Amino acid sequence: MGICTVITAFNFPAAVWSWNASLALVCGNAVIWKPSEKTPLTALAVDQILADALTTFGDAPEGLTALVTGSRVVSEKLVSDPRSAIVSATGSTEMGRAVGVEVACRFGCSLLELGGNNAGIVSGTADLELALRGILFSAVGTAGQRCTTLRRLFVHESVYDTAVGRLKMLYDKVSIGNPLEHGTLMGPLIGEQSFLRMQAALDLAKRAVGKVHGGERHIVAGGEQCFYVRPAIVEMPLQTDIVLKETFAPILYVLRYSDFSDAIEANNAAHHGLSSCVFTTDLRESERFLSGAGSDCGIANVNIGPSGAEIGGAFGGEKETGGGRESGSDAWKAYMRRATNTVNFSSALPLAQGIDFNID
Repeated sequence: MGICTVITAFNFPAAVWSWNASLALVCGNAVIWKPSEKTPLTALAVDQILADALTTFGDAPEGLTALVTGSRVVSEKLVSDPRSAIVSATGSTEMGRAVGVEVACRFGCSLLELGGNNAGIVSGTADLELALRGILFSAVGTAGQRCTTLRRLFVHESVYDTAVGRLKMLYDKVSIGNPLEHGTLMGPLIGEQSFLRMQAALDLAKRAVGKVHGGERHIVAGGEQCFYVRPAIVEMPLQTDIVLKETFAPILYVLRYSDFSDAIEANNAAHHGLSSCVFTTDLRESERFLSGAGSDCGIANVNIGPSGAEIGGAFGGEKETGGGRESGSDAWKAYMRRATNTVNFSSALPLAQGIDFNID
């Protein structure tokens, strides 16, 4: 294609590169990658791997890719530059609103991968042991700092007490510490602001009569300056405003339901529409969840959590998630220009719809 693609990531590590930039490169684009200022080291490491590969295999033009680090000011310059033909941005919904408007004002193209307030449904027929493993990984993995993290859980009243009781026991067993050490299941939050936002969300949940289990700061030897926390389960009587707000932290809001239709409605009540799941052995429930009358998310899973199964599929969501798609069989099309070409090999002038434009 031969255009310049800007890949920006806000508070996301280098994994974003593997989805977005690889597609852009395959389609013949030069790429400028601007990672989050909070995660520059992973970006530098991946950039070095790419440089080594290009050197080994050769034939790549000089300047094919560039890594730019810095603050939000750097991102704003890249996004507003008309030479950035397509901007692929991963981050919050607030960031997406700003980027989408800026790029649209200059008639550029944008591909937005934004937030996700992902939900799961535990049916009365669910295989609970399978469900609990899927819930634990999806809600606690990467300390809740993943766009597909499970943040809301609707549990059928017939299994609620058993499921939530077992989930609390599992939460208490989660190994928290340095993620470089063997056996650690959960590392720290990215910084103090994330910790403060988590605590503010828990306070609001308590005011709404939520019952909080966990969520406190956790001290790890050698990491006293880091912000480790216990993952939190919050039992809520209703889906209040704080439940419907994405908090980028390990908070799982749990609510009881009795009718499957109500659970689907609650799943779809969020402003985001990235990922979702249902745990059930009822074929009718699973089919309904996957249908147009079910989940309104870009990703809908059955008997596996919303996080961890999406690699290889069309990744992205609806509503305030931005509508973009990465990976999947046709994601490359976002990085290509479409052109219609007509070549006339005759000496006549054939016209569309059989028009006769003869002036003799």
